Amino acid sequence: MSVKLIDNEAFYGFRVRRTVNGKLYQEYFSLKKAGKRLGSRQTRAVERIAEARDEELRLEQEKSRQRRKAELCFHPDGSVKGISYLIKTEKSGTRTPIFQVGIASELDKRIICTSFSINAHGADLAWSKAIDTYARHKKISRGTKLYKKLAVSMPVVKEAPRTVKSAAANKRRATSKPSAGRPTGTSRKKTVSKRKARIAAE
Repeated sequence: MSVKLIDNEAFYGFRVRRTVNGKLYQEYFSLKKAGKRLGSRQTRAVERIAEARDEELRLEQEKSRQRRKAELCFHPDGSVKGISYLIKTEKSGTRTPIFQVGIASELDKRIICTSFSINAHGADLAWSKAIDTYARHKKISRGTKLYKKLAVSMPVVKEAPRTVKSAAANKRRATSKPSAGRPTGTSRKKTVSKRKARIAAE
C-alpha cells in the first residue's frame, strides 16, 4: 500500500503515490477543515477514500506491468525471449535436441539456466516444461492470455542425427558415388574369375 500519513507544518493528511506506466501519481487527502484537524471518525473516512484511490492506481499499475511484460517476452519474429532451441553435443558424441531456458528470475532474484531434452520428453512436453519454468520465474499465471500465447510459440523442431560420427557417415554415403567406367568390388571379382576360367580353358 502506498498511502502515507503526512504531518508537518505544510500539510496534515494522507498522501497516495504510485508510478503507472512511467507517470508519477501523487495525490493528497487533507485531514483539516477550516484550519482544524478532523476527529477520529472523519479521519478514518478520509483514510478509506485514500485507500480506495490507492487501490485504483495499484490495479492500473498491475495492468501496465502485464502489458510491458508481454512486450518483453517476445522477439519481433514472435519467438520467446529466454528460451532457445539447441542441439547439444554430449561427450559421447550423441547429439541431443533441447529447449534451454536462460532468464533472470523474478522469483529467486538470480539467473536461471536449465534445459529439457526433446529426446526424453518429446517436443510438446519438453516445450510445456520449459514454459512452466519460464512462467513460474517470470510470475506469469497459467490462466492469462500471455501464458497461452507463450504455450503456442514453440519453434520448429528439426530432427537431429544421433551422433556426430553418424552425421558425418550419412553425409559421406549421400555424396559418394561409383566412378564412371570403374567397376565396383563385386564386378571386379567377377571379371577376375572370368579371366582365370578363360586362361584355364586355353
